[in-house]
Amino acid sequence: MTSLLRRASWWFRDYVYAIAWQARAAVDRTDPASFESGSRTPIVVLPGVYETWQFLRPLVEALHAQGHPVHVVRALHRNRRPISELAEDVTVFLEQSELRDVIIVAHSKGGLAGKLVMVGRAGERVRSMLAIATPFGGSRYARIMPVRTLRAFSPLDPGIIGLARQQEANSRIVSIYARFDPHIPEGSELPGAKNVRLDAGGHFRILAHPRVIAELAVLAE
Repeated sequence: MTSLLRRASWWFRDYVYAIAWQARAAVDRTDPASFESGSRTPIVVLPGVYETWQFLRPLVEALHAQGHPVHVVRALHRNRRPISELAEDVTVFLEQSELRDVIIVAHSKGGLAGKLVMVGRAGERVRSMLAIATPFGGSRYARIMPVRTLRAFSPLDPGIIGLARQQEANSRIVSIYARFDPHIPEGSELPGAKNVRLDAGGHFRILAHPRVIAELAVLAE
């Protein structure tokens, strides 16, 4: 299979996965509090833009099955607001829930909010973050997006540039991403972090990749 055909296949399967899980999320009425039990390291999940926590349901279930209490920040809704506002919601959640030694597991935009939390006043409450397909350096496609929510991912956006300059938390971050990401052609490599490049393609499908759980197991030791 040529490189072009392989990428087309990855792209197609990625969107099939996303559409299927968005559809399931729309009808899922599970109370996220049902995943908050467990004696291992607490997990806080941060979904990506236009995603609810239900989109990460397979990952949430896998983490909970391993004994981790998994917490959902309900105030995030579908993550359409500026990253600074989302980070403040997460910070308040950590403070009010009195959570410490937390591992953040974040997808896409959620990883940007997670890093901002780590360099803010609640940073000492976070042990580490596993960021999946996060546009730490932005995405050039964002420049042509019709809505501000997506244009905010431009590499030239002040928020993206400012967050990139704050590198003190990078050593506590594992950035895991696909060889080919149709949304982030630049990739998700983060200087100073542990970068894991999967020999796979997609922005969404890698949420179910076994390496994600394997990397979390290392962080939770």
